Amino acid sequence: MKTNAVELELFRHLFISIAEEMGVTLRKTAYSANIKERRDYSCAVYDAAGETVAMGDHMPVHLGAMPLSVRHAINAFRLAQGDVVIVNDPFQGGTHLPDITAVSAVFIKGRKQPAFHVANRAHHADVGGMSPGSMPLAREIYQEGIRIPPVMLVRGSVVDRGLMRLILANVRTPGEREGDLLAQMMANRRGEERLREIVQKYGMSRVERNMRELQDYSERMTRAAIRNLPDGTYRFKDFLDSDGVTDRPVKIQVAVTIHGDSAEVDFTGSDAQVAGSVNANYAVALSATMYVFRCLMAEDVPYNAGLLRPIRVVAPERTIVNAGPPAAMAAGNVETSQRITDVLLGALAQAAPDRMPAASSGTMNNLSFGGWDARHQRQFAYYETIAGGMGASANGPGESAVHTHMTNSWNTPIEAFERQYPLRVNRYQVRRGSCGRGKHAGGDGIVREIEFLAPCDVTILSDRRSRPPYGLAGGSTGATGRNTLVRRKKRAKIAAKANFLLSAGDVLRIESPGGGGWGKVSSRGRRRGAALPQTPR
Repeated sequence: MKTNAVELELFRHLFISIAEEMGVTLRKTAYSANIKERRDYSCAVYDAAGETVAMGDHMPVHLGAMPLSVRHAINAFRLAQGDVVIVNDPFQGGTHLPDITAVSAVFIKGRKQPAFHVANRAHHADVGGMSPGSMPLAREIYQEGIRIPPVMLVRGSVVDRGLMRLILANVRTPGEREGDLLAQMMANRRGEERLREIVQKYGMSRVERNMRELQDYSERMTRAAIRNLPDGTYRFKDFLDSDGVTDRPVKIQVAVTIHGDSAEVDFTGSDAQVAGSVNANYAVALSATMYVFRCLMAEDVPYNAGLLRPIRVVAPERTIVNAGPPAAMAAGNVETSQRITDVLLGALAQAAPDRMPAASSGTMNNLSFGGWDARHQRQFAYYETIAGGMGASANGPGESAVHTHMTNSWNTPIEAFERQYPLRVNRYQVRRGSCGRGKHAGGDGIVREIEFLAPCDVTILSDRRSRPPYGLAGGSTGATGRNTLVRRKKRAKIAAKANFLLSAGDVLRIESPGGGGWGKVSSRGRRRGAALPQTPR
């Protein structure tokens, strides 16, 4: 049957609206500020085989990696109506332990096998481990929190209370964790209801046909975008400042080979997995690749399984981009994903110089902390990411003070922050002058200054503190970030990746990096001492 373009577009928006409504349900029923305020979650719809049909406008690092979680869940269990499988194990479909994925099958009348699957991934503000917030300076995954292989938390719409008690006994904030897990279940239930409604309205054969055609359309559009690139192999490398255990930079390099309408993305030559927690798994490498190739397309192409069909990703085992157990993984999902994106953009900038931006801030500036809240007589744990500057491009300057690339989260509003936790936000502003110069300037970073009103155990996982975001086409680098502790009016530099104890009255100041500039700038406009690298050294 010939594709009906109008009908296809209508179904595309139907599927996306279901994923978006799942996200609204999750956000409105969750307990934690991390989900309610920062929106650190993602939702998606999958077909019977677990292939992506539609994603919400949520977190790129989640969305590209979630299909592997769905696959592990449906391989581990024969799902029935009302079942919910959860998983966070990075070696079985997860990314890092705070990200818990909930997977459900969707059944329709007259079929014994699932017609669809729905899933959501939410970052939990604490899943145990050696420091509050579960983003520690770990050396192995066992230190990072409770590790959950695919397990059935809900069977036939009944929660396994024994399993729930086991999970809650291993976290610092059990009430909040239980509330967020239940919210994830409700999000999947809403997705199930909406999918059954569209089947009832349009018929299963019509729905299945449009699912397949949407995936095929995304494949055709991706092939067309690749075909517009000149054939060849494009190489690029960049570095993480360190792994948090040693000061040695961590290399990530890629060779992108374009051949006709297909591409190979080869990370061979990247460093071996490291002692610290910046290790990423294959799902993260795949997610970043999917995101960057999607950025090649000016058209609003559906974000589904078809995007990856023309692309082969090679990530050697037990390397920084495909680590194996018992590697620590907390920062791989947040920091290494950003650097993988940077090297892919740098490589493709050689093939399409007018379409790729300079490096953005390149770090999520992860801040986690916890302690005892005497005001509310309870333990607390908190996690947030802090935005930075966007890289400039041929189209114009970069945006300031925004989350870029693999993150798409919001900030926690100061009012909610101060109400829920024993702290005060003294300063939250754009970091003027941190942008890279050029024909088009990069965006500026952020200054976030927090005064702690109770003793806290604090962890920072950040990057681009010693190696700045690169510029392109002669543009200069963005400014590196800075972490500073102010104690009794004395200032002390805090490392990019650090764990430390703070007392009441201490102030933590985080200054995030700016984005790189694009295009040559006159000597009069160039920042003194700014390097103009085409490729980081």
